[in-house]
Amino acid sequence: MIPTKRAPVIRRSHRAPAILLIAGLTSVVTALAGCGSSSPSSSSGSSSSSTSAKASSVHIAFIYDTTVENFAQEMALGAAAAAKQTGITITNVAPPQPVGAQQVSEFDSASQTSKNGIALATLFPDLFVRPLNQAQSQGIPLIAVDTPPPAGTTVKLFIGNDNVQLGQALATALLPKIPAGTKGQILIGTDTPGLPVLTARNQGFQNTIHAARPGITFVNFDSTQVPNTNLAAWQSAVSSHPNAVAYVGPGSQDAASMAEIEQHSGKHYLVGADDLDPTALQGVANGLVTALVSPEHWLKGYIAVDLLAEHALTGKALPTGWWNPGYLVVNSANIKEIQARQATAASRLAWFKQEVTSELANPSKYLKPMSAMGG
Repeated sequence: MIPTKRAPVIRRSHRAPAILLIAGLTSVVTALAGCGSSSPSSSSGSSSSSTSAKASSVHIAFIYDTTVENFAQEMALGAAAAAKQTGITITNVAPPQPVGAQQVSEFDSASQTSKNGIALATLFPDLFVRPLNQAQSQGIPLIAVDTPPPAGTTVKLFIGNDNVQLGQALATALLPKIPAGTKGQILIGTDTPGLPVLTARNQGFQNTIHAARPGITFVNFDSTQVPNTNLAAWQSAVSSHPNAVAYVGPGSQDAASMAEIEQHSGKHYLVGADDLDPTALQGVANGLVTALVSPEHWLKGYIAVDLLAEHALTGKALPTGWWNPGYLVVNSANIKEIQARQATAASRLAWFKQEVTSELANPSKYLKPMSAMGG
C-alpha cells in the first residue's frame, strides 16, 4: 500500500441544480470527442492578442479509452475544459467501444497532427509501447493518464490514482454495513480482468475486508466492459449467489448494473463500486448503492491537458513522476452535492476550480517517483 496524504475534499458555497443528465452526458462528450478548437474568451482581459494567437496555434491531443463509458467521458470532459481555459486546440478522441487497435490508430493519427503534446488514457497499455516510443522519438511531449505507462517506454509523467487506496476506501465505506463475525461471500465483478489499476483496487478492497471480517470469502468474475453485457453478467451472478454479503465492482459500470437489478427486482443488496456513472449516482440517491469511490477522472484529464498547454505556451518543463490527484467517497451524505457537480460541463468546472488551482500551484504535494506506484 502506498499511502496518500489526502483525498480531494473540496468545499463550495456554489450549488447548481441537482439534475442528473443521464442521457445528456453522452451527447455532451460525443460533441467533445472529435477534433475541436478553442480560443481564449474575449472577456479574459489578461490575454494579449499575441498570446491568443500563440495559444490557438498549439495542437494537443487527448486519446482516451471509449466514448460510451462514464470513467472515460469524465476524463474527456476535464481535458476539454482545460483546452477551453487555456485557449489551445484539442483533439479529444476515443473509439466508440474499448478496442485497442482502433485506439492505437487514433494515437498514430494524433502523432501527425498534435505535435505539442499527447495525453493517453488506455485499457490496453501493452499495445502502446511502439506508438509511445515513436511519438517520443519525434519530440512529442507525452503524459500517461489513469493507467501507468507500459514497460518498455520512457514516459516520465503519469497522472493517476493510488488504486490500492481506492479499494481500501470502498471497503471502509461498506464495513459498517457488515457486522463483526459475518460469514459469507462478497461478489467482485471486474470489467477488465488483469488491468493493473483494477487489480490493485480489488487487492486493497479484499485485504481490508479480510482483516476486519475474516469470515468473508470472495468470488471474482468477469463483469465485462460493455453496459449490456455487464448487466447480464451481474444478473447471472446475483441469480447464482442471491444471499451474498455484498456485490462490488472496481469499474465504471458495475454499480449502475446492480442499481438497475435492484430497481427491477425490488430486492435490496449491499452494493459498492468505483466511478460516477449517472445511474450509479442515482442509485446512491435512491438508497440502492451504499457508496461509490470516485477516482476523480475529470481532474486527471484537466491536469494533463493544462500541463501540456503550459509547456507548449511557456516552455515550462513538464513535471516528472507519479501525480496522484486523490479520490472522493460519495454516499448519502454528499450525493446531492455531487449530483449537482456532475450535471453539466460548467458545473464540474465551477466545483473543481479551487482544487485545480491548488494542485497546479503545488505539484510537489501530489508528485512521487514513478517507482513509488503501488497500483
